[in-house]
Amino acid sequence: MNAPPELKTRQEIIDAYRAHLRATMDADTDALDALLDDGFTLTHLTGDEQPKAAWLEQVRVGEFRWHGVEEKTVMVDADADAGTARLVGRIVTDATLYGTHADWRLQLTMDYARVGGDWIALRSAARAW
Repeated sequence: MNAPPELKTRQEIIDAYRAHLRATMDADTDALDALLDDGFTLTHLTGDEQPKAAWLEQVRVGEFRWHGVEEKTVMVDADADAGTARLVGRIVTDATLYGTHADWRLQLTMDYARVGGDWIALRSAARAW
């Protein structure tokens, strides 16, 4: 039996999110580049907004390094007909960010759009929880 379309859509978005988490942990900037829209922006805990290219460069050179990630919760609000979704995920990540190594409790709010058959991240905003 096939899953209802809304469950399938929800799972596709969660899969895209988890691929993003894995690629970030692996510092796989090629995978991240494919998962993120060209206009992607990351809003940091500080409120600073960073474009995709600048963030990928920081990952590439090791200024932004995740050593491990533990997913705590994930919620998805999707409009499959419009091809848009918002995912809110809470994680705990063991990371070194700009030279500070710690366990970070992050809530990531990510906006997605369906592009072709894939869900691509348009923006991400991190905050502490």
